[in-house]
Amino acid sequence: MVVGLTGGMGSGKTTVANFFKELGVPVYIADSAGKDLMNSNSELRSKIVSLFGENAYRNDLLDRKYVANQVFNSPDKLQQLNNIVHPAVALDFELWKDKQESPYVIYEAAILFETDGYKKCDFIILITAPLDERIKRLQNRDKSSLEEIEARIKHQWSDKKKRKLSDFEIINKNLSSTKDQVRNLHEILINTSKS
Repeated sequence: MVVGLTGGMGSGKTTVANFFKELGVPVYIADSAGKDLMNSNSELRSKIVSLFGENAYRNDLLDRKYVANQVFNSPDKLQQLNNIVHPAVALDFELWKDKQESPYVIYEAAILFETDGYKKCDFIILITAPLDERIKRLQNRDKSSLEEIEARIKHQWSDKKKRKLSDFEIINKNLSSTKDQVRNLHEILINTSKS
């Protein structure tokens, strides 16, 4: 059983994913896998170089800042990059999933709905947190300005829109409450996987 885990920037997806890991649930982090594949997969690398030029890689690693600058004001280039990376991540996930022996696995992706990744999931968990809390977390984590954070948040689907397609919601305000919500949900998912 595949359980999608998503939420806006700063909602606490990594925290929640780690709580599931503590319960023994295998977790696949799509963003990390994508970053690894852009460096390790030669077919992916050559497609990225043909899209952005030789400057896309520096010292044999993806120059994330350079690529981010290329796609930031070009929805077309971003779409092309996504069309290259997402199929590779989807294939990598399938290979990973086949090796797992747990009743269910977590597929964590920030843009699960935007990329249609949710269609491969049996259930979706949406992580939410108050906007001011999310902004505070992002300022601490990324050292970004308020303007940069608000611009990035604006590019993502709203929680309201995501909620319509989600099966469960975890409200991530304080850690002990979040941990309890994860434990309860884990029980539900284990029981569902048995039926």
